[in-house]
Amino acid sequence: MSSIITERMIQRIQTAYLVLVALVAGTLPFAFALWEEVEKGKVYAKDNLWVLAAFLMVVVLSIIAVLQYRKRQNQFVLNRLNLIVNLFLLGFFVYRSLNLSGETTVSEKGIGMLIPVFSIVFLVLANRAIKKDEDLVKSVDRLR
Repeated sequence: MSSIITERMIQRIQTAYLVLVALVAGTLPFAFALWEEVEKGKVYAKDNLWVLAAFLMVVVLSIIAVLQYRKRQNQFVLNRLNLIVNLFLLGFFVYRSLNLSGETTVSEKGIGMLIPVFSIVFLVLANRAIKKDEDLVKSVDRLR
């Protein structure tokens, strides 16, 4: 029975998208610098508590959404909440990058600032797949 459940969960494309979100948000912020300051050097997610907490929240929400594969509405809501967290992160990075350019010493923006963009794209794709599944189930219920 357990193998059938995990097989159904893995067969759904939104599971792949959500796993990609968890991997992107869970690994890339620690591998790529978010920005670089002249005094401090490269700044990673682990150097800023709020950014680290937001990335960990994205990972946890993605994993919980994967485990909610039987309840598509809950999955959809969790993905929307995850989108809000990613938009908060993206907004913070845009604000931070706009403040970096006005310094007297030049700081660099890191590639890690684009991580929420990738997460947002995968979450939107997952929500589309969930919506498609929900519409399919509703159309089959109408035929009964």
